[in-house]
Amino acid sequence: MNAHAMLVHHTRYRYDRPVHLGPQTIRLHPLPGTRNVLSHALDIAPAAHTRTWSNDACGNRLARVVFGERVTHFDVTVRLTTDQTPTDPFTFTIAPHARLWSANGMNADPALGAYLLAPHKATETTPTPLLDALTREWRATLPCPTLDLLTGLTRAIAARITYCIRLEAGVWSPEETLRNAAGSCRDSAWLLIAVLRRLGFAARFVSGYLFQPERDAPERLGCELHAWTQVYIPGAGWIGLDTTSGLLAAQGHVPLAVAVTPQDAAPVSGLLDQCVATFEAVMETMPLPAMSEIHASPRRLTRPS
Repeated sequence: MNAHAMLVHHTRYRYDRPVHLGPQTIRLHPLPGTRNVLSHALDIAPAAHTRTWSNDACGNRLARVVFGERVTHFDVTVRLTTDQTPTDPFTFTIAPHARLWSANGMNADPALGAYLLAPHKATETTPTPLLDALTREWRATLPCPTLDLLTGLTRAIAARITYCIRLEAGVWSPEETLRNAAGSCRDSAWLLIAVLRRLGFAARFVSGYLFQPERDAPERLGCELHAWTQVYIPGAGWIGLDTTSGLLAAQGHVPLAVAVTPQDAAPVSGLLDQCVATFEAVMETMPLPAMSEIHASPRRLTRPS
């Protein structure tokens, strides 16, 4: 079976009147160096706009779109071809000095520089009794083999936090997620980041695509917007941890934006006039290359989870 697949992702905004859009930042380009991406294209409507590309401090590829006139709609279409050949997510080597994690942490890496990791290690200052208790529970296991600690903590959060789809915007605080014992992918990812940082790791939020078999038709490949965590391990670099599945990120994960906080990884952000706006996202996945084998699997969302 051919493991190549195409995703067509439509994001559509409709406004009840002509509005002025401020500059729009689009974070829907795969992170440079993502190995399972074969091609990518981004289309914007209305056509009367200017587009500039840049990289931010985290290495994300950003499109900045400016419309010169008022608009009644704003459409973004991504066409992405990916290779879904199964891969082993454990094919990395941890630096000898970081293979055993201690209570003080050992996340220094001269190759990257401590000053670059520092923003990804900042912890909350507000009172967090539930988060404090969870952190103490895992700190008590130290010293511990680093990989065992990371995989065990990811599985534990996946088991403790019941996954739910939340259509409202925003990310719950780690304390709120623990109190509810439930949350969306972005909520549990942010919880894992908070625990990792308190244990001395550098960790960051990831927004991207997740390719996986359809729940009601496993022979079909679907795709949805997803969020997970990356942790920095000396020698190995940034490694993805998925608190929804409890597994390491693998071929199905396509990172689009990484950031210190979830707000800085939003797929689309920008200002607009006060108005009534509606939002729709539609994703279609198609196996490649034979047209006779193409199966479109649309997903319609009110808001990405």
